[in-house]
Amino acid sequence: MVDVLTEITIEKPLDVVSDYAADPDKAPVWYDNIRSVEWKTPKPLTVGSQVAFVAYFLGRKLAYTYKIVSYIPGQEMVMHTAEGPFPMETTYTWQADGVNRTHMTLRNAGRPSGFSKLFAPFMATMMRKANNKDLKKLKEILEKA
Repeated sequence: MVDVLTEITIEKPLDVVSDYAADPDKAPVWYDNIRSVEWKTPKPLTVGSQVAFVAYFLGRKLAYTYKIVSYIPGQEMVMHTAEGPFPMETTYTWQADGVNRTHMTLRNAGRPSGFSKLFAPFMATMMRKANNKDLKKLKEILEKA
């Protein structure tokens, strides 16, 4: 099992942070590895929405579709995919930490199968590094705005 939890505090109000981070169209801006996003269901984002992503991780192109399984604006978004050798669940949470400050967590959890199983510890380390970098980029973008 791979379970990576990263977190950051952003000096912006809760609604600003959660609205931006939960918008799939913004993902290529703050996630270094995500190259493109395609909505498979009509906007806006709701439980049941499906969004396809193309990303590069560890030198490999990954194409996957996330389904939104929980979405409480300003609190939590959970999405998962079951396709490919590494089914993944991604969870964002947001909590106000004062008037203009938001604490955000980003959790990726999954159970690699087959050949990917051998690389699970390495993948967890690389995911943690990438997630920390992405959250820092999100913080930088939002705090400059």
